[in-house]
Formats: sequence, structure tokens, C-alpha cells
Amino acid sequence: PMPYFMTLGQTKNKQPVPMYILARLNTNGQAISLASTYKDSKAALKAEGLKDAFGTAKADGKEVKVAITFPGGTHDLWMRYWLAANGIDPSQDVSVVPVPPPQMVANMKTGNMEAFCVGEPWNAQLVNQGIGYTALVTGELWNDHPEKALSMRADWVDKNPKAAKAILKAVLEAQQWCEKDENKDEMIKIVSQPKWFKVPEADIIGRAKGEIDYGDGRKETAYAYKMKFWADNASYPFKSHDLWFLAENIRWGNIPADTDIKALVDKVNKEDMWKEAAKAIGVPDAEIPKSPSRGVETFFDGVKFDPEKPEEYLNSLTIKA
Repeated sequence: PMPYFMTLGQTKNKQPVPMYILARLNTNGQAISLASTYKDSKAALKAEGLKDAFGTAKADGKEVKVAITFPGGTHDLWMRYWLAANGIDPSQDVSVVPVPPPQMVANMKTGNMEAFCVGEPWNAQLVNQGIGYTALVTGELWNDHPEKALSMRADWVDKNPKAAKAILKAVLEAQQWCEKDENKDEMIKIVSQPKWFKVPEADIIGRAKGEIDYGDGRKETAYAYKMKFWADNASYPFKSHDLWFLAENIRWGNIPADTDIKALVDKVNKEDMWKEAAKAIGVPDAEIPKSPSRGVETFFDGVKFDPEKPEEYLNSLTIKA
């Protein structure tokens, strides 16, 4: 959502900075984790007992904080969707607070928050340190959901189309490389360095390879929701996914309800440029989507999002701002 906030001027300085989305960087790969004190609630993807557990904490005088990385960003939307689907109003029943990813585990350790939604390796690190557990990975909430994006200033891309395409091609090739199992060890060795994650390789390698210890007794050695960089069109920026991000931000009051989200997506999403770059590096036609829409999406609670009818989706939701 960030490129859309910048394009709309929905930032601190209120100055619009038109942006382009050139590629999606990955699908899946995030998680929602809870403090160990909530293991008894058995909260996972479905968390019927969590509202009562949070209510008990509030009755004891505790502010129930759930952390996300940026208001209106993907982690915020995953957290809010999960809470609302389990009967918890994120605008009323808890405090949703932004916290930088590297500070998530430390804040949980000091008891400053009850839950957080963030990418790896912070969820795995929480489990490895015995401070909390992973309730769900976000691919369980929405399988193969879009996550990070490659975005550039629109004016720069317009003035430097060849340079922009060169960068885009390099990113696509890097995604292809990261997708291959034989490259995972080297990938982890690189990103674990102090100038990047600055965490032990052991906190990253398992989930990157599809091995997960949730920290509450559940373990899988080939779980279906690991982060994808290229497989199953992970890199292609489907316009239909951007429509969901914008609809959700309308849901929570982050952008005006009368925003023409289809026109906005057409302005920001440059899926045509992605196709040009993909062809230039020899991506087979079979791996290039024929449509900018992935069609109707279904979430874990059975709710469906039809990108042709975002208003119907919003009207169907019971908990919203």
C-alpha cells in the first residue's frame, strides 16, 4: 500500500509523490505471533478464546497492544483482518501500534506487547528464544497473498525508462535465483550479515526452506506457505491484489471512501512494464500471466473478494471503521 499512500499524499507532509509499482517481490512469508502467556487460549488461525483472553488482560489493567510495522501497510492489514475475523475489533478491543521489525522481539520480551505481525526472521527468533509462539503464518490467512513490492518514483521512471527497466530485470533475475532450493543456504548467509538482518542464520534458514516450529507444539517440515519469490507468479504485480489493499484501507479509514481505486491502480501499477522486462530476460510465455487479475480471492474465514466488485466486499464486512 505504501506507493498508493505516497501517490495520494497520505503521508506526514501531505505532499503527493506519484509512484509506480514495477514488481511484486514475494508472496507469503509473514506471521502473527503471540506472547507465551496466550498459549492456553489455543489461539491459532482460528482464535475463539483470544477475545476473552484479551478481555481478561484489560480487566487486570493492562493495555492490550498488538504491533505492526506501518499503519495501513500489509502487516497492519493482516493483523486487523485476523482479529476481526475472530470477533475482535482492532479499533476498539486492542491498541494497534507501529514498531520497527528489529524491535519486535525485544518489546515482547519486556511484556510491552501481546502480539505482533511481521516478516521473518523475527517470528522464528521469538520462538527460538522461548518468548512466544507463532499463531499463524499469513499464507494460512490468504494463500499466496502478495507482500512486498518494488516501487519507484513515477517521474524518475518516466525520465529514465531504460535504467528503470534494467533495475527491474535485475530484480526479476534475483527473484528467480532466490526461488531455487539450491541457493537458499547462500541467500541466508548473505541476509544474516550485520548490515542486513544481523541475526543468526539459524533464525532464518528453517522457515525459508519450509520448515516451521510454531512454538506451541506444532511443527512442519514442508509447510505449504513458505515465502515465494518467483513460483506461482509471485513476482507479477496483479492489479486485483492492489484493489484489495485499497479496499482494506478504506475499510479501516486510512483513505477516503470515495477514492476511485480502480483508476488509482491503473495509474500506479505498471504490470505492462513487468511483462516487457520478463520477456527481455527470456521468461517463457507460459510464466507470464495473461490477465492483470488473479480473479476471486478466498480468505481463511470463507470471505471472498471479487476485484470486479470491491464495494460488495466492503459492504459484507461486519467489523470496520
